[in-house]
Amino acid sequence: MKPKERLFTTFDLGQPDHVPACIFGGGMWVLRTTGYAFQDLIGKPKEMADAYMKANELVHWPIIYVGSGYNNLQVGALGGKIKYRRVGAPDLEEPLVKETANELDALDIEALARDRLINTIWEATDIVAQAVGKDYAVTMTTWGPFTLGAQLYGVERLMKAAYKAPQEVEKVIDFAARMILRVFQPLVDRGIIELASIADPTASGDLVSRKHFDRFALKPLQKVTSALRAKGVRSLLHICGNTTDKLDLLTETGADCVSIDQKVTLAKAKEVFTEKKKCLAGNVAPVHILNEGKPDFVRQQCEQALAVGAPGGGFMLMPGCDIPPTVPLENIQVFMKTAEVWRY
Repeated sequence: MKPKERLFTTFDLGQPDHVPACIFGGGMWVLRTTGYAFQDLIGKPKEMADAYMKANELVHWPIIYVGSGYNNLQVGALGGKIKYRRVGAPDLEEPLVKETANELDALDIEALARDRLINTIWEATDIVAQAVGKDYAVTMTTWGPFTLGAQLYGVERLMKAAYKAPQEVEKVIDFAARMILRVFQPLVDRGIIELASIADPTASGDLVSRKHFDRFALKPLQKVTSALRAKGVRSLLHICGNTTDKLDLLTETGADCVSIDQKVTLAKAKEVFTEKKKCLAGNVAPVHILNEGKPDFVRQQCEQALAVGAPGGGFMLMPGCDIPPTVPLENIQVFMKTAEVWRY
């Protein structure tokens, strides 16, 4: 089976020739491995495409996340100030909203379509899809609505507003959902991507209660995933932190597959996702196992995850979050090979 076929068979709860394995995002690792800094590739779609394809030649992930790590620059397209770091993804220096969500009314979402970086990612995604899209699922990454809303409004202010001004939160997150769909729009409308990658870390169980996830994060995620599905595009969702108390809600987000953090007990997640008939991905620790572990330790930990998650199908081996840029190539190759030789 081709990697993409194996991936989508798993999304459909099937049992392909072997369990698929993939990282989530990986932009920092890709650029470090190929010798680029994030600012080096803005305005250079061919070079960006080459970086992601060359990195994938080393690891053969079934998903190529073009532009991973640039998520904060989507707010930069609307006027946010971006800070580049020596190591790591670029940061948004401060929220766009200074006082109230009504300030969003003056922002032009169409500025996304005029932004140099976003156009670079769109063009690079098209180049990669034309080159290897028959074999690999080519996508780009965005924040989820709650996380993007927190970027616009400020994380701490958004958390307080959830208690004191819920209408503010709803307006911000609705704006964020529309931003996300606009970012994906040309890739979806032109049939360039079959998969959308969404990370919603601020909707983490470490930050958001079940009640507030249900009220503020679930419906916007459903809005995004349903709009994508209507155009024939699948979605992969990752949410950080301990989401044990809302695992059932994660299965209702509309995502075809949900990736969980290492803080979640995999056996519990497997139980819930099997009952809900939803594809699960997870949850090898990216730091103390993949980044710091020896290859034999990585293999053992991956085998343990596979033994819990893989039986019955509908499971993809993934790290519990995006991987650090310093993860040794050998450890990633062991991670991939362990899934390849594991049998149902």
